[in-house]
Amino acid sequence: MKSSRAKVLHEVFYRPMLHHVLDSVAPLNPDTTIVIVGHQKEAVTAILDDYKVTCCEQREQNGTGHAVLSARSLLADFQGTLMIINGDAPLLLTEHLEQMIEAHSSSGAALTIMTTTLDDPTNYGRVISDSFGAVRAVVEEKDADDRQRAVKEINAGIYIGDAEIIFGALDRVTTDNAQGEMYLTDIVSIGVGDGQMVNKFEHPYPNHVLGVNSKVEMARAQRELSARRNRELMAMGVTMYDPPTISVGADVTLGAGCRLGAAVTIVGRSRIGDNCTIEPGVYLEDAEIGNNVKIGANSVVINYRVEMATRLAPLTLLDGSADKKNHSQE
Repeated sequence: MKSSRAKVLHEVFYRPMLHHVLDSVAPLNPDTTIVIVGHQKEAVTAILDDYKVTCCEQREQNGTGHAVLSARSLLADFQGTLMIINGDAPLLLTEHLEQMIEAHSSSGAALTIMTTTLDDPTNYGRVISDSFGAVRAVVEEKDADDRQRAVKEINAGIYIGDAEIIFGALDRVTTDNAQGEMYLTDIVSIGVGDGQMVNKFEHPYPNHVLGVNSKVEMARAQRELSARRNRELMAMGVTMYDPPTISVGADVTLGAGCRLGAAVTIVGRSRIGDNCTIEPGVYLEDAEIGNNVKIGANSVVINYRVEMATRLAPLTLLDGSADKKNHSQE
């Protein structure tokens, strides 16, 4: 990411990356959700106040397998299914996690991993399968030979399986590899070697499940999340004249019959009343807009209440950050 900030703290579509992942998990109603923290643990923990999660510290950065092992004490009395998800995949959808859980449950497998296929699988662990398509191993790129690197099916970094089996396999993972780390992916070959069924859930949309590893990928994720939000709003009756240029945060409320011009941005906890017209280039942040308001092009309204039926001229600036203020026709 070329940044001093922990990756999961980077904001994508106005929220930390980790929030998007937790939001996709919450509807699954898990018995417990554990967030493993390490780098910048205090900053990561600080953004989790609104979530029902337990934080667990990975005291030394010794690989993905070691990270999961660090949560073992919190699951000492847990007997059941464990799902492991990376914290840097903001485009995950709950429905895909539900489908994976269903596929795992119906297959009778001890472990299921999510996979996807890339035209260019560089930097990802390759999923090695036998001639019947059954998973045999996941090999990280730095440990792969030329034949394995030619494989385009990759590990998407999501696992589901019996907690006892997963931790039992992790007890046998070594650091004998190119990076000198405990790979979580090694539980696949260990399970296969023990004669257990290891299944795969193939995800058709790579961009929805892969982690964000660069500012370019972060921008792509931002566009996708914005597009999803806009589709949701338009389905509710909001008119958007140029959707790709319009950005409306997840915490914004838009009333019935609203019309948004090109390049409009509405963020924070803005509340927009019914039948409002927001002309091109307007920026609204934590704004309260009454019904039947028209806001002229390129105006800015921050932390301000605009009363119903008001008409704001183009290029109006209303900033009530110091204290809440009202603006009306009078």
